[in-house]
Amino acid sequence: MNIIDLHCDALMKLQEGKGRLRFADAPELQTNKSRLHQGKIKVQCFAIFIEPGIPSDYKFQAALEQIDYFYQEVLGKNPDMVHIKEWSDFDCLKIGQIGAMLTLEGVDAIGNDLMKLRMLYQLGVRSVGLTWNNANLAADGAGEPRGGGLTLFGKEIVDLNNVHQVLTDVSHLSDKGIWEVIELAKYPIASHSNARALCQHPRNLTDEQVAAMFNKGGLIHVVYHPPFVKESGEVCILDLVKHIDHFCSLGGVKQIGLGSDFDGISTFITNLEDASKSHNLINELLKHYKEEEVKGFAYQNFLDRRPGIGR
Repeated sequence: MNIIDLHCDALMKLQEGKGRLRFADAPELQTNKSRLHQGKIKVQCFAIFIEPGIPSDYKFQAALEQIDYFYQEVLGKNPDMVHIKEWSDFDCLKIGQIGAMLTLEGVDAIGNDLMKLRMLYQLGVRSVGLTWNNANLAADGAGEPRGGGLTLFGKEIVDLNNVHQVLTDVSHLSDKGIWEVIELAKYPIASHSNARALCQHPRNLTDEQVAAMFNKGGLIHVVYHPPFVKESGEVCILDLVKHIDHFCSLGGVKQIGLGSDFDGISTFITNLEDASKSHNLINELLKHYKEEEVKGFAYQNFLDRRPGIGR
């Protein structure tokens, strides 16, 4: 069963490796090409993530460096990796090919310059999260004690996403920011978030937020990061399935997807340590759900609701 994974941080690792890591098979990458093939990942989304501590005047350059690694190392050296730049491109992938789509995790890199965001669209970014955990010029993140929502600039970004049929990602936003995105965005999504009702973490979504996302037509992709799955103890795949169960109980059986966060995490769910193990999750889901429902979680729900196609 093919899988669309909406979030990984391989570009950050490639940048940190300064050319020493081969995307094809570097063991340091949980989402290297070999592991993606083994796990039947049909589309992998690659986040551009810039650490908050990087000087402001270097952040856009750092983002461009990650994009360069995407073009040169991920795509350039691997003909079976196919760039997804348009929503219709998902329908053109052939057997043996893996789609690769750029996303932006936090808009720190653009400062207050929407021209830079438009440039990122042109380079292939199709999903934009306003923040990581910190606050920036667009909004407060989940880790900002102030808990503010979107600034006027942040609302401009959402408007621009709407015009360009780009997803607006609520993962990492403050609670207030999440509510404002749900109100303003035509294409809201949570690329890697779980249920706060099962795991009390500010990165997870409340039941009220989940219901509002589903009512707006948005998708929620569960994340494999253990602290977002279970508050303590060893975390197994069944613990992650419980989050899917919970989202289904809130009416989201056709609006759930997967967003591993591989290469951005250093602890793992048992038997789900890298992309090659993805079918351990699929096999567990098949014990609890109909095959058509599991296909939905794995890839079809996203395909049915992508901008310009399913909405």
